[in-house]
Amino acid sequence: MNNRIRDLRKGRRVTQDDLASAVGVTRQTIISLENGKYNASLQLAYKIARYFGMSIEDIFIFEEE
Repeated sequence: MNNRIRDLRKGRRVTQDDLASAVGVTRQTIISLENGKYNASLQLAYKIARYFGMSIEDIFIFEEE
């Protein structure tokens, strides 16, 4: 699943550490999300969306197989 986390984070000048702290995960989790190596749980996706003031669908791009 692709996402816009890196673009949103950089656009708002938020570090990976800052975002990780705000949503309760490690910096490594944010790195893995940005690199597409990890899919966020629904709870984490919700926290990230709320952090950016957006909907989950605006951040995470679901592509059917």
